[in-house]
Amino acid sequence: MRDHSRHPHHPRPLDTDVPVPEVWTGRATNRAQWLLAIAGAAFVALGIELAVAASWRSGVVPLLMSVIGCVAVGLLMLFGTLAFVHVAVKVDDRALEVRCGHMGLPRRRIPLSQVAGVEIAAKVTPRHWGGWGYRWLPEKGTGVIVRRGEALVLTLVDGRTFTVTVDDADAAVRVIRERLSRATPGPPSPPPTPPAPPVAPTGPTSA
Repeated sequence: MRDHSRHPHHPRPLDTDVPVPEVWTGRATNRAQWLLAIAGAAFVALGIELAVAASWRSGVVPLLMSVIGCVAVGLLMLFGTLAFVHVAVKVDDRALEVRCGHMGLPRRRIPLSQVAGVEIAAKVTPRHWGGWGYRWLPEKGTGVIVRRGEALVLTLVDGRTFTVTVDDADAAVRVIRERLSRATPGPPSPPPTPPAPPVAPTGPTSA
């Protein structure tokens, strides 16, 4: 039995009267990531300023290390945060696709043929996953976490799970369940009953 205290799911009844679109798209955004991106840009600017304004005649090695350190930290913060400013989710009749950031990377595509079930996690926080971004934890599986709140949780046929924070997760669950119901074959029809063999006459026969 799954430990819901470590991965709290709160399924809610879905409105089955709402029409299901052929292609569903959703997203989640974390504007706080822009602050970290600005801090990263400031580190890059500081490294450039040190390289341009400092005197290279004395202490070349320490100065070079400072420049490289500032630029490296700045680029790491800049690209690491911009990649998870937002996440876009798309569901069509074949797969669920997740794209992160403005460049769409990292990217994850999961064929619906590999999905065994789907549900909603109502309260997901970066603290539960060890931070923002593309995460993996042994007890939770893989997750793309960009903000607090509701998330979509896929259970794959191999037992693994994939979690992604996305707005209007109810609609995503409804669409995926409808797609899965299309792909689920109905019960096999019973084989046709063979005709009964002819009965031989039992009355007297004439010579």
